[in-house]
Amino acid sequence: MREQQLFFDKGSISMTLVQEAVLSAHHQGLNIQEILHSAGIPTELMQSNKARVSISQYAQLWIELANRMDDEFFGMDYHAVRRGSYQFISKAVMQNETLEKALKDILKFFNLILDDFQSELILEQHIARIIIHDKKQPKRMFSYATYLMLIHTLMCWLASQRIPLNLIQLKCEKPITDEDYRIRFCSNIVYFAEQNVVEFDRDYLNIKIKQDKKSWYEFISQTPHNLLVRFKNPHALSTQVRKYLLQAPPSEWIELNALAQQLNMSEATVRRRLNSEGCNYQQLKNDIRRDTAIELLTKTDKPLHEISDELYFHDPSAFHRAFKKWTGLSPGAYRQSKE
Repeated sequence: MREQQLFFDKGSISMTLVQEAVLSAHHQGLNIQEILHSAGIPTELMQSNKARVSISQYAQLWIELANRMDDEFFGMDYHAVRRGSYQFISKAVMQNETLEKALKDILKFFNLILDDFQSELILEQHIARIIIHDKKQPKRMFSYATYLMLIHTLMCWLASQRIPLNLIQLKCEKPITDEDYRIRFCSNIVYFAEQNVVEFDRDYLNIKIKQDKKSWYEFISQTPHNLLVRFKNPHALSTQVRKYLLQAPPSEWIELNALAQQLNMSEATVRRRLNSEGCNYQQLKNDIRRDTAIELLTKTDKPLHEISDELYFHDPSAFHRAFKKWTGLSPGAYRQSKE
C-alpha cells in the first residue's frame, strides 16, 4: 500500500443535492427561501436539476441548516445530531493510536447518537467492511451519503491521506443523478442491494494517527467544506490532468496529443486511461470552465464578456450557449437570480 497525500479541488455541486439537503427542513416548516438566500443560492435555481452551485455555497447551506435545525444531520434521523457533536468526536478520536481503533470509536459514537443508523465494522483478511443497519425502510441516497461523509472525512483526516473506497452497496434506489456521489466516494456504487456495505482495504486501518491540537483546529475551521470536497487519488491520470489544467489559463491549454507527449504516453493510452477513470479530456476542461464560471458569476462583478474571454470562448454567445447547457440557465440569468 502506497502512502498518499490528501488532494482536493473546488468543484461544484448539483442542484439536486441542494434540493435533497433542504427536504427535511421543508417538512419541518422552515423558510427554505430565506435559508437559500443566506447561503447565497438563488431560489430560481431550485427549478433546474441541471443547475450547479459552488462548493462554498453548498458548505454555507449546510451551516445554515445545521444552525437553524440544531442538527448536523439535517433532520434525517429521529434523534438530532446537536451542534458541536462533530467537533467533539473529531477531537476525541484523534487520541487513538491507529485508524482501526478510531473508526471503531467513530461508529460507536454515531450508534449512540443516531436511532435510525447502526453500523458495525467487519474485518476479513484483506478487506474491511462497514455494515450500515437502518431502521425500518431503506433511506434515501442523500441520507446514506451524508452519514458516510461524516465518517469517511474523519478517516481521511486522521490518516493524513485519502482512504479509497472499493465498493458501496445500498438498499435504496438510484437517485435521479449520482455523478456527484460517484466522484466524492467511488465509481462502484450498487443500488437495491440486500444490505448497506462500504468496503475498503483493511491495510489502511493500520495507519498510525499523528494529528494534534493545531491540526484539529485547522480541520474544524474547514468543516463542512472538507466534507464536500472531492477526494482524488493523486496517482490517477485524471488528477494529474486536472492539476495541469488548473495551473494554466484556458487560453494556454494544449491539445490532447501535445499533453500525451508531455506525459510520455501515446494519445491512445491517455484516452484509454481517462476513459477507465470515467472521464475524457474535453470533459475535464468543460468541468473546470463550468466551475470557474460559477465562481466568477457568484463572487465577482466581472462583466460577462470578460468572463467569456477569461474562459477562452470564441465569443460571448458561445459562452452563453455552453453555460446554459451546463446549468440550465444563461450566465446573465444565473447572476441576476442571485441578486
